[in-house]
Amino acid sequence: MTTATITLPSARTPAMPVTLSARAAARIKALGLKEGRDLMLRVAVDAGGCSGFQYNFDLIEAAEEDDLHIRCDGATALVDAISLSLLKGSEIDFIDELAGAEFRIHNPNAKSSCGCGVSFSI
Repeated sequence: MTTATITLPSARTPAMPVTLSARAAARIKALGLKEGRDLMLRVAVDAGGCSGFQYNFDLIEAAEEDDLHIRCDGATALVDAISLSLLKGSEIDFIDELAGAEFRIHNPNAKSSCGCGVSFSI
């Protein structure tokens, strides 16, 4: 069984965790190996999209000071402090299907989402 480690900056109060699936961790590591760099997945929530909020994913090399670090199987995902309140209890996953491959958020806070799964409402 895979376990995730969450690290919060010391000045912040721990919140309900965000988890990183083993599939997502494997994909982050594979992308880093392919690029020859130590990459982390940044997950952010921005206003916009057809349902009110949208997920943004980015591969980066350096974290911000107030990022939540989510570690699993040697991979790291980052969530900024503002996005954290909209992602409490969520799982960051990676889906590889016939229709395509993508990082996906399983968010228990989302009341509805659009057909593409990138946009959601609270």
